[in-house]
Amino acid sequence: MRAVTPVPKSRHRIAWLCVSLVVLACVCAASIAIGSARLPLSTVWAALTDPDGSIDHATVLTLRVPRTLLGLLVGAALAVSGALMQGLTRNPLADPGILGVNAGAGFAIVLGVSLFGVTRISQYLWFGFIGAVAAGMLVYFVAARGGGGATPLRLTLVGVALSAVLTGFSHTLAMLNTRTFDRMRFWGAGSLADRPEGTMQVVLPFIAIGLVLAFTTARGMNALALGDDLARSVGSRVGFTRARGMIAVTLMCGAATAAVGPIGFVGLMVPHAVRFMVGPDQRWILPFSLVLGPTLVLTSDILGRVIVSPAELQVGVVTAFLGAPVLIALVRRTKVAAL
Repeated sequence: MRAVTPVPKSRHRIAWLCVSLVVLACVCAASIAIGSARLPLSTVWAALTDPDGSIDHATVLTLRVPRTLLGLLVGAALAVSGALMQGLTRNPLADPGILGVNAGAGFAIVLGVSLFGVTRISQYLWFGFIGAVAAGMLVYFVAARGGGGATPLRLTLVGVALSAVLTGFSHTLAMLNTRTFDRMRFWGAGSLADRPEGTMQVVLPFIAIGLVLAFTTARGMNALALGDDLARSVGSRVGFTRARGMIAVTLMCGAATAAVGPIGFVGLMVPHAVRFMVGPDQRWILPFSLVLGPTLVLTSDILGRVIVSPAELQVGVVTAFLGAPVLIALVRRTKVAAL
């Protein structure tokens, strides 16, 4: 008989959450202190507490601080989106990147730039939303056509294939119009650096609304874990919960992708790590994802600055290196019969 894993008590969860917040605070401090320009810690502290308008202080205040805040916002959006998708679909491999949502948003934005001359972040957003919704619907439709319906592995395979196709189309468009897409090179790899002015202010309302919707679905997702029939029997509005959750995913993924480009694996890794600490309760998984998602994104961004210093490696490349082994481990744990 298989042993049942004990569910952590509330005080243990609170302790883990406090530890996670401390780690996030340390990572934020490191993100502000570490960069391609080597600045003494005393200079960084002076820039934060008593700026004098010098180049070093401007580097901290106009480049590193906004970059860190954007990483906080995007990391939270991607991690919470991944937790939502895994909970709503009961698919342990669900992730905005793996299921093609990020690639769809990215392709739509590239298409908008190529065909309609889109140049501003406020315009990117709408193309990102449309692409995210279209890609998610297409993946589910194709995966559901075979016998057995949309199984987790089938969704994953279709999503990975669609992501590869859309990424290829995006790169082709970039090669055909190199002048237009020259400044989007790093965006296509997923980068927090050199974002247009006002990026965070534009995407903040959409991600904030998505987060609010996400947290209001937590109780309903706990009911969905029982299965649709049992969830309805206990009074849960299954359709309404899924619709609200997917709206939240679309808002957060569309805005995050428009802001920094497609960043994969964050929504896959973080929720699984959280479940080891707090168990299956979505009311705890979502807050932990909100904290650990930014921790992963900012840590990857810091590693990207250090590994190839004085140049930088884009955060989307680093998260891919970190996430690929996680995906392989998860697939190996899934029953081959599901194919």
